[in-house]
Amino acid sequence: MKRRSPSIDVGGKSSLELQNPDAELEHRLNGLIPRQSSTQDRQPNGLYSTKANGHQHPSSHAAVASFSPLSLPISSHSMTTTKKPPLASLGARNRSLWFMSVLSFFVATAGVGLLVAIFRSLTTRQIEPKGCRMSYMRPSYIHFSEFDTEHTRFASKYSLYLYREQGIDSGQLRGIPVLFIPGNAGSYKQVRPIAAEAANYFHDYLQHDHSQLDSGIRSLDFFTVDFNEDITAFHGQTLLDQAEYLNEAVRYILALYSEPQRASRDSHLPDPTSVLILGHSMGGVVARAMLVQPNYQENSINTIITMSAPHARPPVTFDGRIVQIYDEINDYWRRAYTQKWASNNPLWHVTLVSIAGGNLDTVVPSDYASIESLVPETHGFTVFTSGIPTVWTSMDHQAILWCDQFRKVLAQTLYGVIDVHRASQTKPRAQRMRVFKKKLLTGMETIAEKTLSLKEPTTLLTLDDSSSTVVPTGDRLVLSHLGSETRPMAYLLPVPPPGSLEPKRFTLLTDIQLNTPADNSQLQVLLCSVYPFQSTGVNSIFSSAIDVSRNGTTPTKLACKDAASDTVLLPASTTDIETPFYLDGQTPIYPFSYLQYDAEYLSDHQFVVVIDRATEVINGFVTAEFSDLSSFQKREDISLIRLLTFGLSFRLPAIRPIVTAIDIPALKSSLMAFNMKISQQCSGKQQLFAPLIRQYIQKPYESKYFVNAQVTGISFHGVAPYMPPPLTLSSGDGLAFDIWSDPVCGGPLEIDLYVDVLGSLGKLYMRYRTVFAAFPLLIVTLVLRKQFSVYNTSGTFISFSESLDLSMRQSIPLLLSALTLLSISPRGVTTFLATLVGSNQANSNLSPNIGFHGNDLLVGTDDPFFIYLVPLIGVVCIGVCTVLHYILLALTRILGVAYAVFSVLPAINSNQAPSPSPVFAPSTPRRRVISTIILLFLVSTFIPYQFAYLVACLVQILTVVRALRIYVVTPSTANSNYYHYSHSILLLMMWVLPINLPILAVWVRNLAVHWLTPFSSHHNVLSIMPFILLVENLTTGKMVPQITSGLRHITSGLLFGTALCAAIYGVSHAYMLHYLVNVVAAWLVILHSSSEPWSLMSFGTLFEGDTDGPKHISGSH
Repeated sequence: MKRRSPSIDVGGKSSLELQNPDAELEHRLNGLIPRQSSTQDRQPNGLYSTKANGHQHPSSHAAVASFSPLSLPISSHSMTTTKKPPLASLGARNRSLWFMSVLSFFVATAGVGLLVAIFRSLTTRQIEPKGCRMSYMRPSYIHFSEFDTEHTRFASKYSLYLYREQGIDSGQLRGIPVLFIPGNAGSYKQVRPIAAEAANYFHDYLQHDHSQLDSGIRSLDFFTVDFNEDITAFHGQTLLDQAEYLNEAVRYILALYSEPQRASRDSHLPDPTSVLILGHSMGGVVARAMLVQPNYQENSINTIITMSAPHARPPVTFDGRIVQIYDEINDYWRRAYTQKWASNNPLWHVTLVSIAGGNLDTVVPSDYASIESLVPETHGFTVFTSGIPTVWTSMDHQAILWCDQFRKVLAQTLYGVIDVHRASQTKPRAQRMRVFKKKLLTGMETIAEKTLSLKEPTTLLTLDDSSSTVVPTGDRLVLSHLGSETRPMAYLLPVPPPGSLEPKRFTLLTDIQLNTPADNSQLQVLLCSVYPFQSTGVNSIFSSAIDVSRNGTTPTKLACKDAASDTVLLPASTTDIETPFYLDGQTPIYPFSYLQYDAEYLSDHQFVVVIDRATEVINGFVTAEFSDLSSFQKREDISLIRLLTFGLSFRLPAIRPIVTAIDIPALKSSLMAFNMKISQQCSGKQQLFAPLIRQYIQKPYESKYFVNAQVTGISFHGVAPYMPPPLTLSSGDGLAFDIWSDPVCGGPLEIDLYVDVLGSLGKLYMRYRTVFAAFPLLIVTLVLRKQFSVYNTSGTFISFSESLDLSMRQSIPLLLSALTLLSISPRGVTTFLATLVGSNQANSNLSPNIGFHGNDLLVGTDDPFFIYLVPLIGVVCIGVCTVLHYILLALTRILGVAYAVFSVLPAINSNQAPSPSPVFAPSTPRRRVISTIILLFLVSTFIPYQFAYLVACLVQILTVVRALRIYVVTPSTANSNYYHYSHSILLLMMWVLPINLPILAVWVRNLAVHWLTPFSSHHNVLSIMPFILLVENLTTGKMVPQITSGLRHITSGLLFGTALCAAIYGVSHAYMLHYLVNVVAAWLVILHSSSEPWSLMSFGTLFEGDTDGPKHISGSH
């Protein structure tokens, strides 16, 4: 192997000493200004003597061997020095350290500009209003100190509590157990709002309702766990520890109900065998992990409700263990629900509902809350809070716990699924799912169930001609106010007969509440058929009778069902309302009531009867009709490119149905945002209500409402990057709209939909924020690869900015182009690449047509439309890398000046000439070996290797500071090479540092709670040894040798491979970046060691005493 200017030190010491720089710095402390005089004019400590012929004569071979790359430039063969200036050999590269080429400047500026635009878009555009009302409670907690180390090995770290609402709850257990699991760094006290609402709701309403008590409803006992604010999002082992502890806690909780001194329950009721689970954030993932653990008690969990939980994929992938755990958990759930027989499915009785906060949640992307890839519709679904009836607002990651209108719905939902008469304490799975759909979905989804068809007629309606009006077929019923007749009035809309040429749908909209029972209601809607026994009295099968006849003609009797149970609540929309919700201190807004039936569903009935029961005129409107499919269903088959280019405009005629549904199949991606403009001109008539728009997608079930709609922002959580496909593949219908408009307005409704380019930029942040842990490493490694290429060819290690300029002219564009083509390659290619880093044999048992890891690579999508994402991210990362480069340059400059100032202050204060001091203190090899061994020992036993990596980064910063100081004071090619090399290594290490910091935070947190149990996955000395050895080498002032043999291709290949893997796997497997750079560091250590002659004798000298202190090798004349 050929080398040029090898760096060899004797005894491990750097022979270079600054030529009394502090004396000169005493006169120019500002400067770090390069000297103008030749450094050949001095003889530092007798190291060199310059002859008239310009030749240097080292005193011995030892003197030659002690030559450091930070000393004056000499020829590696003749060991001669010409009389040219020190930096003359740099030629055209004699540039300022702040140099930036025009190309680099424009690309970096574009990258930074794009990043600023993304953040500005995130904070200023497509912002949804916050609609949560404040909640209040009177909390108290009972600590179960008996749940100690006899029950669980985590008793010293975690604690179990029981929530009690003061003034309502007693200390005894009276109800049904519910376990709340806090999320990442969450508190056990976060259970307060939901538990308090549940206690108050039972105390104020349910305990006085005997029918509810007879159906099995009891109070809820909320248990909560203090995890000492553990950081589970970053650390897989912590997640497993929590799951293990919770299984033991569930076992303990269930045992409490069999202790008479603890529980006070009816003796005839069965003891609980299962616990309801509420999980927030990562607590929802921990809840699913509980069912996979060996200590899980069978059937102890059958109902899980999660809030803002990232089920589909980990929020960050900085820990390899958490990626593995996610794969194991998700594969277990998928495999269970793909079993043909229920007896083979361990999760057959389990229901899982995932509730997402929407766009206001900037902690966890709400896309990740989707469980469509894990659970079939029969066992669970995903819903967004913006579509939950009476909630109708997005909410941030913490607000979902305390939002008043949401906690009310959640408490009512919990009471709806419990049944104390069953040992499981819950209703059967099908009934639980029916309750979840009724309480949490809008009621207009395809899976929403209408229960009226399952019931028998309960109301006998008697009317005559004077008290009823039959609306002609095809006409619309419109009541602008109620009570105009001063007596109850019935309006009959005939149901179209089966076999109509075109499907029809019945719709009714009113601002009057449809109550069950309807005793005090001003409006009632019934589905009726003519009662066959007209002459008989009230039959016992009817629980109620309504007689609106006025003793006119012969009365008619109708057997009816009350449609109130199928009512869909909509946010009120009038000209003086701006949001679907009202805030604290504002006047309450009561929702609209909406009924919708397909005509086929009504085929068993003959009339839809609307009864105006008001006896005096009151404000309120009713509008109802049967409409044809062609008039209420619109489909816009427009291509995405055309929609983005020209927008979409459509016009609803003046004569139109109450509600119009518009499907736009092209809109599926969550990366795009739009604006919608609605304009309507009424022909001099007073509006019944303002336009109301529901924006929605199916699976996950996300709905948003826009009241008094004029100009609205449109964004949604559709097809998202890195998301696995659903269990059931379907083409999907894309984004859709339901538009309710006043039918009596008399004017057309015009709607314009156009893309919001700046608003779309903000959507990139939540989906691609982890990309900044991966793609910058691609840029840095390619730049470092070019630096090594130039160095091995010319002997000059160019600066990072110069290398970036050269790389942007060839290697970076070529690699980004190749990655762009790879991003749109066939699914088989990406699936194959995904299997290289994760075996996932479990997937072989799942559907062969579904690749659950096919979107894990690159930018997480194979949609050709997003082909621009790779170069766009590349440009942004170039800008980010450039900014970090100059930040580190400025930081090392400042530290260098500070180091110079403090080094001469003692001499200035004592009025003495500063003594020459070496830039790199000559540390003995023995000392370095011992310190390295001690550090590796600590890594293997106590501290995680991430801590050692942080120490290595700090040491490298100091090394760069000292390298910069000597370079600017004693400029030479060798000093320049060493500084640029050290600086680039620091940049490389800095981009890996964010991957290691979260694990370090977990370790520090464990120390704070006195939990000293080591995590085996973070004590692998091989994961840190190359970094330690490389940094140790650099602290001695040794430059990596120049390689001219074929081994230089290994350096190039390793750096290029690291760049490629960082781009392909960096987001979904970010933890790999540390190991990739670790391999690069190991190779650089090998290159460093190749310049030193090794033997058993030289190894033995490492442990010889060094009592004489630092020695300097003097040259002889």
